[in-house]
Amino acid sequence: MGPGISPCSMPTLGNDGPMTLAEAQAYCTAVTKRSGSNFYYSFLFLPRARREAMDTIYAFCREVDSVVDDAPPGSDPHEQLRQWRAELAAAYHGIPTYPVTISLGKHARRLEIPQEYFEDLISGVEMDLTITRYRTFEDLYRYCYRVASVVGLICLKIFGTHSSHASDYAVNLGLAFQLTNILRDLATDADRGRIYLPQEDLARFGYREEELLRRTYSPAFIALMRFECARAREFYQKARQAVEALPAADRRALTVAEIMRGLYERILRRIEESNYRVFGPRISLTPPYRLAIAAGVWLRSLLSYK
Repeated sequence: MGPGISPCSMPTLGNDGPMTLAEAQAYCTAVTKRSGSNFYYSFLFLPRARREAMDTIYAFCREVDSVVDDAPPGSDPHEQLRQWRAELAAAYHGIPTYPVTISLGKHARRLEIPQEYFEDLISGVEMDLTITRYRTFEDLYRYCYRVASVVGLICLKIFGTHSSHASDYAVNLGLAFQLTNILRDLATDADRGRIYLPQEDLARFGYREEELLRRTYSPAFIALMRFECARAREFYQKARQAVEALPAADRRALTVAEIMRGLYERILRRIEESNYRVFGPRISLTPPYRLAIAAGVWLRSLLSYK
């Protein structure tokens, strides 16, 4: 998710004492806006209350993720994640002190978001501290579910869906997003010593992990990437089928998620159109293009469900 702010450096006080809910919300909104991520462009189309909840969820994900991905020398990520778990418990049952968890407590209780979703997310991030290889796709699936699909399930509470089948959409879309991120960020992850592509897939196409760590572009790599992109597309297709089967009210509620699907599917397409050249400049979408995709999805939704 990119760089965040270490919990140790987070402000816990406002100008005149304990941080207020408004100050905590402003902090979360600033984190989200500063990120410039694809998520920010989809949040713009939400009503204020839901947008603030999404900003808070994004800030939580980003800062927990940064504990592992951007740990400063000498820090103890395990201890910091323990602190995040304690703060999460306080957000639900006590008095939190981090800006993100102060804001999270308000939204999580109001929207009745299960605490275990956030616990699963922290557990997923924690996997990056001990696991740098995945033997099979089934092994990778567990990781992707924790760090991405669970976020989708949280978002369902914010969007206000009612059908139990909406969870199929959230789980599959989360998997598609995470697989797209993995394919786009192979080089960055390799620099951290991590290879998320299943070892069984590398063996199947005759591409050794040493070649990936050296960023070797070869026919074997192209074949491997073609296979992995096809797998990601299967999850996008499953998500598309799931949303199309939902009642109209739920489909309308998921407009923001559909904006995200439009953005991430386009990134996957650019990976394919580049002939899988992901070892160079990071493949991304320009802000105006992201906004255009978001506006197009929102407009189609508006016209479809009037």
